[in-house]
Amino acid sequence: MGDAAQAEIQSLRAQLAAAQAVAAEVALIKAIKAINADLEARNALLELQNEKMRRTLYGQRSERTRHLLDQMELTFEECEATASEDETLAALAAAKTNVAPFERKRPARKALPEHLPRERVIIAAPDACPCCGSERLCKLGEDITETLEVVSRQWKVVQTVREKFSCRDCEKITQPPAPFHVRPRGLFGPSFLAMLLFEKFGAHQPLNRQRDRYAREGVDLSLSTLADQVGTCTAALMPRYLLIEAHVLAA
Repeated sequence: MGDAAQAEIQSLRAQLAAAQAVAAEVALIKAIKAINADLEARNALLELQNEKMRRTLYGQRSERTRHLLDQMELTFEECEATASEDETLAALAAAKTNVAPFERKRPARKALPEHLPRERVIIAAPDACPCCGSERLCKLGEDITETLEVVSRQWKVVQTVREKFSCRDCEKITQPPAPFHVRPRGLFGPSFLAMLLFEKFGAHQPLNRQRDRYAREGVDLSLSTLADQVGTCTAALMPRYLLIEAHVLAA
């Protein structure tokens, strides 16, 4: 190998190292931004809880305090959504580097309401063992993933069932892959998320009012949970937003 080829290889390696360093720096900056956004969301939550406790102890002093509480909930909503968006973007940036991703601490999720009807969507199991081709399969069990969904304002919980089978010949266990979710381990279906985003950005309905309306319909969801979904969906839709922005500005 000639000197020119060696020099080119060294140059490419240097460029690769520089690109990796830049990517790591960007990932670190986004992680720090996500941490700051998380702290702001926590601070807004503490202020909101403090005001609610004050109202519980001393009662509602005037209509102005009610408006103040609404404004504080709006502030917390924006902080929570921003924190979730920054966390998702930081995780995407960290996936390409060796920077440890920042993961927010969230409260334990409440179980979906038991009174909602369950719709079972069964993913068809294979007719034969994918390992040896044998058709002697026996069912071992099933994994159920529940996601909250809404259809024409009628709430329901969709149960996606993935049946497990074992081969009687080679004892290989097989199971269909998990279904796609808008966000990892998603608790909410795409129709619900689309409705949530449209109500917030299209109909200009803040999340605290949406939360109250859902509660009247028998579905109790916390404000932080709704804001978390908005932030994650915003990050997921960012590439499409950038394409639309580039198309509009290029016109």
